Amino acid sequence: MPLTLYQLKPAFQSLLRPLVARLARRGVTANVVTTVALLGSATLGTLLALYPGRTALFLLLPVWMLVRMGLNAIDGMLAREFGQQSALGAYLNELADVVSDAALMLPFVFVPPLGWASVGAVIFLATVSEMAGALGPMVGAPRRYDGPMGKSDRAFAFGALALAVGLLDGLPGWAFWLMPAIGFAIFINTINRVRNGVRAARRVTPCTDAIHSAPTHSDAAQS
Repeated sequence: MPLTLYQLKPAFQSLLRPLVARLARRGVTANVVTTVALLGSATLGTLLALYPGRTALFLLLPVWMLVRMGLNAIDGMLAREFGQQSALGAYLNELADVVSDAALMLPFVFVPPLGWASVGAVIFLATVSEMAGALGPMVGAPRRYDGPMGKSDRAFAFGALALAVGLLDGLPGWAFWLMPAIGFAIFINTINRVRNGVRAARRVTPCTDAIHSAPTHSDAAQS
């Protein structure tokens, strides 16, 4: 698997495990945590899109990216380690991730030298990438998180961009080429997810048994 920040997930989960246990004891559910992450992302994305000229607001984005990464890890751990897996949780987890990613990337449309074409293409490619990963269980493979430029990597990249916007009051002209580079990396990860998913499915016999036994709640962490 190409190098990706997702490979740091086990260590991150170990740090969060005591907090997750306390949340479980207090009755907090995985679906609630997923919903909080979605609402927070949508709110911040809307704020930045409405006021793109207030570049200092972009400094909130890297902070939220870190918080959201923690929330994504927490919801997966609650589902997997505390018996909260559900069909609704699986749908909510995958859809919330895609919507949250789009909401947090969309404000960069209004930051020169970026624009609708470049940022829109990255949002589209990121959506296709996550679909390719989520389709793994349908063919008898695990959910795929192959890189480069998976969800966690995109969070880091856009968090760094937001930090630059906030500190520099904008982006230099050469930053235009960052979107094509990010988009190309996402395209490569989509190919990797499909190819490795097909390989994994071929090792499962029969394929239908793996489909019926697929987990009902993804343990993705933002990526």
